[in-house]
Amino acid sequence: MLNEHAKLLSLIQQAGEIVGRKKLQKIVYIVKKLDLPFYEKYQFRMYGPYSEELSVRMEEMRDLGFISEVKEDKSSYHQFRYSLTEKGEEFLTISDFEFPDPKEMLDDLNSKSSRFLELVSTMFYFEDLSNEEIKQKVFTIKAKQNYTEEEVEEAFSYIKALRQTKVN
Repeated sequence: MLNEHAKLLSLIQQAGEIVGRKKLQKIVYIVKKLDLPFYEKYQFRMYGPYSEELSVRMEEMRDLGFISEVKEDKSSYHQFRYSLTEKGEEFLTISDFEFPDPKEMLDDLNSKSSRFLELVSTMFYFEDLSNEEIKQKVFTIKAKQNYTEEEVEEAFSYIKALRQTKVN
């Protein structure tokens, strides 16, 4: 019944902790694009692919006490830290959903900056275009981010490596 919740809880459990709502959105989007079983609908917004469904599901899990959401005040913004609670761990033990084991991939994604994951997820969003067209999209719709040619090339390489990663 709550399989979609269990998937997110498993993802957070394997990641250990995810710092930032934007980072969480991008990680879920990227692993979805890599065929992990996430079904949230995404739309393109100011910071790249965004899922209202994912935001609502996270609020539900916080309200149920399955995840801890700690708000931190930074100089000009708020940042949120997400981790699994004991209640969330308990829920996973009774859930009958079998989630793949992408821990290595999650650790790698989680080690990247939100800015880089925004770039990668944006490039995934436009993956049906040619590489040159993707670059043009990035430089046009992400002009305020000032991504460099080198960062875009690094993201292309990273996407290629992610696609070659095997999930257990």
